[in-house]
Amino acid sequence: MTTNGIIVLSNMAITKLLGHWLCMSGFKTARFMCLRMQNRLLLQRPGRRYFLEEMKYATVLPCKGYHSLTLYIPLVTSECSIHLYRKKEDMEQKDIKMDEKYLLDQLCCLSSSKQILQLLDSTRLISDNLAAAALLKIAEVESKTGNLLSQSELLENKTFKAILLQYEQECQKLSISSLLNALKAFVQLGMDIRCSSLSCFLHECQERVFKGEMTIENLCVLGECLLSFKSDNTMIKSVINHLQIRKVESWTPEEIAMVYSFLQAISADGLQHQSLLDQMHTVASSVSTQLSPKQISSVLDSLVKLKQTEVMGLVKDLCKCSVKHVPDFTDEELANILVALNHFSYSDPYFTEALEMRVSKTAFTMSPDAVTRIMQYCNKNRILSKPIFDAVAESFVYNSENFTTYQITEQMTPFGKLNYLPPNAPDVFRRLERVMSNRYLQFQAQTLLNLLHSCTLIQRFPVNFFDKVFSPYFIQQLQDQNGNIDPYVLSQLAHLYLTVNLECPFYKGPKLFPKYRVKSFSTSGCSLETELDHTMYKKVKKGLVGLLGAKMYFASQVSSPHGYMLDIEIGLDENGFILPHCILKKSYKRIVLCIDDEKRFCSNSHNLIGKECIKQRHLKLLGYNVVQIPFYETDNLHSDEEIVEYLHKKMFPHSYRMQW
Repeated sequence: MTTNGIIVLSNMAITKLLGHWLCMSGFKTARFMCLRMQNRLLLQRPGRRYFLEEMKYATVLPCKGYHSLTLYIPLVTSECSIHLYRKKEDMEQKDIKMDEKYLLDQLCCLSSSKQILQLLDSTRLISDNLAAAALLKIAEVESKTGNLLSQSELLENKTFKAILLQYEQECQKLSISSLLNALKAFVQLGMDIRCSSLSCFLHECQERVFKGEMTIENLCVLGECLLSFKSDNTMIKSVINHLQIRKVESWTPEEIAMVYSFLQAISADGLQHQSLLDQMHTVASSVSTQLSPKQISSVLDSLVKLKQTEVMGLVKDLCKCSVKHVPDFTDEELANILVALNHFSYSDPYFTEALEMRVSKTAFTMSPDAVTRIMQYCNKNRILSKPIFDAVAESFVYNSENFTTYQITEQMTPFGKLNYLPPNAPDVFRRLERVMSNRYLQFQAQTLLNLLHSCTLIQRFPVNFFDKVFSPYFIQQLQDQNGNIDPYVLSQLAHLYLTVNLECPFYKGPKLFPKYRVKSFSTSGCSLETELDHTMYKKVKKGLVGLLGAKMYFASQVSSPHGYMLDIEIGLDENGFILPHCILKKSYKRIVLCIDDEKRFCSNSHNLIGKECIKQRHLKLLGYNVVQIPFYETDNLHSDEEIVEYLHKKMFPHSYRMQW
């Protein structure tokens, strides 16, 4: 029927007409249904829907019992006709939003670039944002499967060509988000910067930067894309200049985190942009409570890689804010935070407590890298956390095959260095020995030496490996290109040899060559002994003078023949009388005072660390009478008389005190 010059057809007539026209337009024959949906004509077949208004194939006038429409044949100027819409004049805004959401949902379900391109081909009319999202999805799915299409294959695809052509022709009309999403997709797809479409996008982005149209987030995304394309430094400098002229105080927490990541990407250190970074540190500290877990991790990671030093205030604020997020961090985010805390030598008891709760529940499922970083955090800060150590020990027994040799070493050495044996110690070290035997050739020489030395600190002696460690071949692996061995490594070798002689007398294998037996275990930088605390030493020294009558009856900082540095040494004759330190060689009995300050114990604990524990154990085996003077016993002694009385009870508990 005809109404005012407009052809009005019944649903059945429309279906027949459209079916004929769709077949003429290249659609395969299929069963179509003509439906009314929100005052629009919907053509449906299994798996696909076509809204005729969106494709500009029809103009719909709602009418009771009928659909009135005027048909237009689309212009197909190439193998594929895909049209981008951007303005309200192209479509009704509510229709755009609804259909774009439907297509985005469809896009998320696809798993290959072929399916994505087919979806775009069937849709024909898409928004510029949807086209950019589709390009990103192509790069994402293909990179995950490892079957990324080559540029030539993509550029030859008719749908891909049609999108690029319209992007290129209407580049100035595209939204900034579409431009940047397309650029990110090109980065992931590895597009050549000489590609005409890419050059057009970069030029358009540069124009919009100069006009000041880009937000902080836009500038950061653009800058990272430029870095990936290895673009001209002029554009990158332009992005940085526009960042610097913006007021940092007005930036959102999200923008601050993005700028940190961008600056981290463009420079090995922050010296070139230190003025901007100093402003950002102040603002970041004030908004630290508003940062998300991902942003906290990102900012801390950037501070490390930008080699920032004067940021302890910001690090402390970020650490405090991260406490409540510990259960929510991904393993990668948590690892970044722990690396930063280790780098800045900072620990927080509340953070450690939250870490204990997480590790005790998830140690078996955490990534090996995250577990390794946790143990490094405990080792660096001398934190003996039994919940963490016990959980890691249990996990190691079952998951050690999934760890690299470096991760095995970093997870196991803290047990020795902090002098702790877990409840399942037999299973742990049995498993460790099996792993070292099976993967011996995979261990680097120094890594293996660190691991073996750590085991000896807690009296777990890897006897089966001593002959390999003392072999010329192993020692050659420890040497640098000039044939030299690091002093600390040499100290470890000599200390391991001393341990074998004192605690493993049954060992009959190869010995360490004499030229590698160092005379002192105290080396500059990293020593096998903890340096004497002079404040505590002065306190003990004053008490000894009061007890013994003069300074001549004891010696300080004495180098023993076996490599150890003795804090204080006192000599006695056969009758128990104290000898002057000048004739200590004639002593019948020697007393060694170990002045143990807080650095020789685990943090907030009375547990002596491994290297001090083995030192006292060795001194006893060498015949010394070892007297430990721990800080937690002397801190409560304030008067000289109290100190003298304390030393008398520690050194001579069964003799009367002499009065001077």
